[in-house]
Amino acid sequence: MSSAQRSAPLRVLFVEDDENDAMLLARHLRREGYQLETGQVSSLAELNAALQGAKWDVVISDFALPGFSALEALETVLAADPDTPFIVVSGMMDELTACAMMRAGAQDYLSKDKLDRLAPVIDRERHEARIRQERRMALEAVQANEERFRALAANIPGVLFQMILGEDGRLPFLYVSEACMMLLGIPADVLMSRPDPLLDLVLPDDRNGLNTALRLAGTRGGTLNWEGRILPPGADIKWINMRCSPRTLADGRVLWEGAMWNITQSKVAESELRASRSQLAELSEHLQRVKEDERDRIARDIHDVLGGTLVGIKISAKLLAGKLGQAEPAALARIHDIEVMLDEAITTAGRVARELRPGILKEFGLAAAIESYAEDYSHRAGISCTVLCADHDIETDENISLALFRTYQEALTNVSKHAQAAQVEVRLMQEENDIVLEISDDGRGLTEQDLVKPKSFGLRGIRERLKGLGGDMELLQREPRGTTVILRAPLTAAYTEGGNNLAVNRVDGLTTS
Repeated sequence: MSSAQRSAPLRVLFVEDDENDAMLLARHLRREGYQLETGQVSSLAELNAALQGAKWDVVISDFALPGFSALEALETVLAADPDTPFIVVSGMMDELTACAMMRAGAQDYLSKDKLDRLAPVIDRERHEARIRQERRMALEAVQANEERFRALAANIPGVLFQMILGEDGRLPFLYVSEACMMLLGIPADVLMSRPDPLLDLVLPDDRNGLNTALRLAGTRGGTLNWEGRILPPGADIKWINMRCSPRTLADGRVLWEGAMWNITQSKVAESELRASRSQLAELSEHLQRVKEDERDRIARDIHDVLGGTLVGIKISAKLLAGKLGQAEPAALARIHDIEVMLDEAITTAGRVARELRPGILKEFGLAAAIESYAEDYSHRAGISCTVLCADHDIETDENISLALFRTYQEALTNVSKHAQAAQVEVRLMQEENDIVLEISDDGRGLTEQDLVKPKSFGLRGIRERLKGLGGDMELLQREPRGTTVILRAPLTAAYTEGGNNLAVNRVDGLTTS
């Protein structure tokens, strides 16, 4: 050790009954370059007091002491601080006794007439003591962390685990927390003794999904987020969520570390919610059918009964006008006014009947119905409505056509009520297996407040009706002003609201079922 390194203070406790010998040793160490802080004791009581009152870098003890031995002094030092180096310096100690002292824990022994080894021994033992202290502190830190981890693991409702993917494809646990008993129904020591404990619990229908998800996540080096069903011994089927990450070991094997959670309650709630939504969808569909049937009935009554009655009244008015001739000009004028009102009533009845039951939709298709309604809308609302149909031969299910036509009517009604627009443009097109209807206006546009109004049911009704068919609605702001409503639906209704019980595998955000 260099002089600079020895310039740091060295606290030495001399266990020595001869003050001259202690001074001799201190003088020697100062000549070696140490900055000494010393103490001297000559009894076990003094030694205990010195050890409790200060921290010493090294204890140098004589062997022959009045009333006690160096071995007792060593035991006292080790009991106070096992990292403190203990060196025996004596003029009268045989080799057997020295070896016994070394076995008892002394770091070295020297003869008083050969002190040239004292400084190197102190340097060595100070270094070793520092290493021992750091090792002990590290072990204590590891132990504290392990205790902390076990305490956390014991209080986490999920199961923490480590499992390793073997060459045979099995997944034995290297570690599993005590919560496994509550989730998996098997003690931790039993689980860790089995060759493939997890896959043995996973239902057969879900095992391939778990294996595929593990292989995919292992290849990508990403996080596995898997949901599936297990059957613990003597218990009902449970849903679990397993989230873990892979780590490749030095031997090439893959270690998976993560946690498992019981998500049965959330899955039951999700299933009940799906069932409820399915019932609501069925109810909504039933109400739509009832509404359409009622519209058909009213349209027939208007067309067949009211329309026929109005035509009959008009014929009677013409016959009456013919009988009066030119002799009653005032009466003829009044009859003419009645005929004009009847024409307007007949036109209105026809328009209402077409809106209630768009016969043109069934006979000529969606494109013709959209164009016809746009023409009626322009006359009635006073808003220019132009239609561009890229494909007049689009063929869809009757339910799809009717739903799109009704949502189209609702969208135009919203424009006339709220948009303050002067012009509307309608585009009908087919995109792959979807039919798309765009309604664009040049009105004031939509605000965030418009979308969250508590009683704004028009747009919500459009969205829900399309969703029930597997479609959607999108709202876009036009530049410089106005709104575009995009209605999208499949050519054939393929969407059902019901759920299933298949496992769900999520890997790096990719979800497959």
